[in-house]
Amino acid sequence: MCGIFCLLSLSPAHFEWDKTVYEHLRRRGPESSQDLTVTGQNPCCQCLFSAHVLHMRGRLTPQPLQDDAGNVLVWNGEIFGGLPVMSEENDTAVVSQRLSSCSSPSEILSVLSTIRGPWGFVYYQKAGDYLWFGRDFFGRRSLLWKFDAEVLTLTSVAAHTSERDQFTWKEVPAVAVYRIDLKTVAEAGTVTFEVYPWANAGNDVISTCSETVLESVPSGCTAVMNQSGLVLTSPVCPLNMSIPKSLNETETHPNSHPTVKDLEQLLASKERNDEVNCLIDVLSEAVRRRVQSLPFEEQDSSPDNDRASVAILFSGGIDSMILAALADRHIPAHQPIDLLNVAFKLQAPKKQESAKKKHKNKAAESQADEAGSRTSSPFDVPDRITGKAGLKELQDLNPERRWNFVEINVTQEELQKMRQGRICHLVHPLDTVLDDSIGCAVWFAARGTGFITEDNDQRPFTSAAKVILTGIGADEQLAGYSRHRVRFKTSGHEGLIQELAMELGRISSRNLGRDDRVIGDHGKEARFPYLDEGVVSYLNSLPVWQKADLSLPRGVGEKLLLRLTAKQLGLGQSAVLPKRAMQFGSRIAKMEDSHEKASDKCTRLVTG
Repeated sequence: MCGIFCLLSLSPAHFEWDKTVYEHLRRRGPESSQDLTVTGQNPCCQCLFSAHVLHMRGRLTPQPLQDDAGNVLVWNGEIFGGLPVMSEENDTAVVSQRLSSCSSPSEILSVLSTIRGPWGFVYYQKAGDYLWFGRDFFGRRSLLWKFDAEVLTLTSVAAHTSERDQFTWKEVPAVAVYRIDLKTVAEAGTVTFEVYPWANAGNDVISTCSETVLESVPSGCTAVMNQSGLVLTSPVCPLNMSIPKSLNETETHPNSHPTVKDLEQLLASKERNDEVNCLIDVLSEAVRRRVQSLPFEEQDSSPDNDRASVAILFSGGIDSMILAALADRHIPAHQPIDLLNVAFKLQAPKKQESAKKKHKNKAAESQADEAGSRTSSPFDVPDRITGKAGLKELQDLNPERRWNFVEINVTQEELQKMRQGRICHLVHPLDTVLDDSIGCAVWFAARGTGFITEDNDQRPFTSAAKVILTGIGADEQLAGYSRHRVRFKTSGHEGLIQELAMELGRISSRNLGRDDRVIGDHGKEARFPYLDEGVVSYLNSLPVWQKADLSLPRGVGEKLLLRLTAKQLGLGQSAVLPKRAMQFGSRIAKMEDSHEKASDKCTRLVTG
């Protein structure tokens, strides 16, 4: 992973670095930092490239990477398939080599379409004096843009600017890849992007892409939609839009308080077993690629080394439990796995106990009793309780593994300090209450600083893992949110399918860019197994009623296929835990104005 930056100047005016942006980029890539200036065919047109590398695989390859022909690449990505990358190779060098052999736009688009994995990039193609840039199909890596006084800036991360600044940062839409003809720019004195959209099964791909791009294109720039007719090929199969012939399914409906036995009944059919085993296969492979693509020195950890290479954002919920169970299959038994569990301090134990009494989730309460977690600690939030219960399940699954359950406790004072100093810049340009809550929770979790308990003794602990697995993408594909139930009740399967299609279509702008910026700030890399192209293609191929049955109660119906998968993997009560959003499970939402709505503009970010 890297922090990448490119500044395109239409005049030879002197450029001074924004120190805040530079420091954010440096933290993303602490192991190599370099700058490179390239002059286009017109000497008035210059590009400043800056790259800051986090070494993740193969040999350390400094960036910007300039080849013998003068092409320049800054690359923030990982190749998990599509293009062959040998164990000793670095994917930046592989991409550079492939792009340098391209002589036409269609060839460049073909290379980018082939890559499986997350990426954001900027590429200077010297032969035609072109500047290419963009993000992968899902937008799993951040890329922002801004045009200000004859200067176009592209960067992984920016800085919060004054509301009075008319030249604001925006996220580069992940619906396309973009090309700038620098010859035309120098002549016209303005920036025009040619837009190459990702193709999908929809007939309105061009109009949808056009609408998204036009909403985000920087002021003073022009977007030309698909002038050549070339597109990128979608890396996933289209969403199955089938509607069941009958709404009355023959499955046994569990009772209102679901148990693991309910899942056993649903698994009884061969068809269900086949679906579950197929999901286990593709998801296990997605996890394998993400936990084994590590630098040589981290793969060679000795049995005496207690430093984990992989960490998981861990609540004890089904998404993170399945990732942990599958990671356990592919990480050597002598290496620990860090489970990062974040909690925000409740105001008083009485309030906490009152919240527990009001909590209707019987499964979580029984787990709390089993774990002996009913204490007066202000950090015994719901995710801490289910996290400890989940830890016990994983220890039963593999008692030989060292599971580092990292309790990350955050006070209101530290939250306010780090939000104002760091997190507000990383969340930017997103600015809602929800972005604030999730951005802050993920930032503290990814930092990994807390304590672990061994033999009833607590000791300070900071996770050193560079790879952080996150469960994002499961709810969006398997109807995990409460709004999916609402849509199903009002519009049936057809409405639910439309909702799921919308969820995956907006995940880049709603979640992934923000999470990449927040996690990358610690010199760590977010990896998203549920958004692996193979996983998404398999889930897209299934009719919606095989993925979720929202006529069933909470704890079973939503993400039904995933719950059956958890049971098949040998997990216990975690398989029937209802969905609980991170901002509520960690209790960060309780630390601020309770009258706020998630979609409200967050003044804490604006004034930061």
